[in-house]
Amino acid sequence: MTPWQQWCQQAPNRVALQSSEQTLTWQMLCDQVNQYASQLTAQGIRSGDVLTIVGKNHPSTLMIFLAAHQVGAICALTMPQPVAQLQPKLDTLYKAGQSAWVWLAPSAQVSRKEIVALERDVSVIELVAKDESGGPEDHYDINNLASLIFTSGSTGTPKAVAHTHQQHFASAQGLLEWFTFSEQDSWLLSLPMYHVSGLSIIYRWLVAGACLKLGNGDLLSDIHGVSHASLVPVQLKRLLDSRQPLTLTHVLLGGSHIPQELGMQAAQLGIETWLGYGMTEAASTMTARKVESGEGVGRIIPNRALEVRGERIFIGGQTLASGYYRQGYLVSITDDSGWFDSKDLGYWQGEELVVIGRADNLFISGGENIHCEEIEAVLNAHPHVQTAMVVPVEDDEYGHRPVAVLQGCRTIDKASWDHWCQEKLEKFKWPIAYYVMPEVLTQTGIKVSRKALCQWVDEQRKTNS
Repeated sequence: MTPWQQWCQQAPNRVALQSSEQTLTWQMLCDQVNQYASQLTAQGIRSGDVLTIVGKNHPSTLMIFLAAHQVGAICALTMPQPVAQLQPKLDTLYKAGQSAWVWLAPSAQVSRKEIVALERDVSVIELVAKDESGGPEDHYDINNLASLIFTSGSTGTPKAVAHTHQQHFASAQGLLEWFTFSEQDSWLLSLPMYHVSGLSIIYRWLVAGACLKLGNGDLLSDIHGVSHASLVPVQLKRLLDSRQPLTLTHVLLGGSHIPQELGMQAAQLGIETWLGYGMTEAASTMTARKVESGEGVGRIIPNRALEVRGERIFIGGQTLASGYYRQGYLVSITDDSGWFDSKDLGYWQGEELVVIGRADNLFISGGENIHCEEIEAVLNAHPHVQTAMVVPVEDDEYGHRPVAVLQGCRTIDKASWDHWCQEKLEKFKWPIAYYVMPEVLTQTGIKVSRKALCQWVDEQRKTNS
């Protein structure tokens, strides 16, 4: 029995889902999922098949996701993208000659015509407005593979991270031991399901039997009536600065720079804010702490395992992915001892983890090791900076030198920034140039791609040379 079917039995009339289109009880939600599941099986989806879902969050996206799991299928979740970017992902998921199952959300940015024109067999799922046929046979199993989430890592090559339902539920249950979320609450699905941070909200909702709210993308209106939200710091700051009445009681923050003052400001309004450290392979958050207290990124959440070897962070525990999925097979992500190398660097400060940065974000300048994140932390502390990112550029004398790209800041006068860095960083770590973050790089997902940023900086330097 699926979790939504269990809640349907226990609390059929409790509100389960809210959107601008409809409000559904658990009974109504189960009825809709059954209809979607019938359509999937009628079109050929079977247990163990991979269904690729393309697009942003919509009520139908959620229904397809739940229906696919009810019939035992695996959901590969991808962002809206042109067909040229989608094809290598399909090639990762499906063998040559194997039919690729695809469902296109309204926001997919790719048409059915473009999909079927690919040089491979593709079956595009079509949904009718309403299906009156009986529900199909259930093949849900908590140990089944549930999700395939694409991550490019440091190489830029897409990898499909595979998790079971059990691994996602272990993540949700562990976090909810600390971060209170009960059946009377409502969590805003403000993050895309094709990122693990968004997908993890779905599993917390299913654990708690609470209400999930699907917004329209306007945070100031979407936040109305919800008690819980996953946000980045700038979103929370905008909410607090708007001075509109808030029903929020809990906020889980993600991002590299979370000012303690922000947590204190939220606390004055009765909002409990937490920050976390996590990654796709670990089914989202691994460590957490309240923003206004503690150091670093917090303590290890239940059901996780984490150890630091030297300065390298290794991940284990019940939330660790089953592997990388490639054409029907799982490729191991762990070393011989069963641990996953996160490629992050950090150290323990008491029971709290402090993350230094990515091992692949370290570069050598004039014989000195420089961590991009160390410089970013200094720049992010400036009151006018929303986000700072630092990348290395080649230099004939030093090998590499740091360059900074700033979001939310109009001033890129180098002398002013040198003054800011003067008592906070050794001089060889001062960026040699500053740029304003291009808007095009902030529209592709939750995080700005460091690889794309490096390419953009190179283009700017060539243009200005």
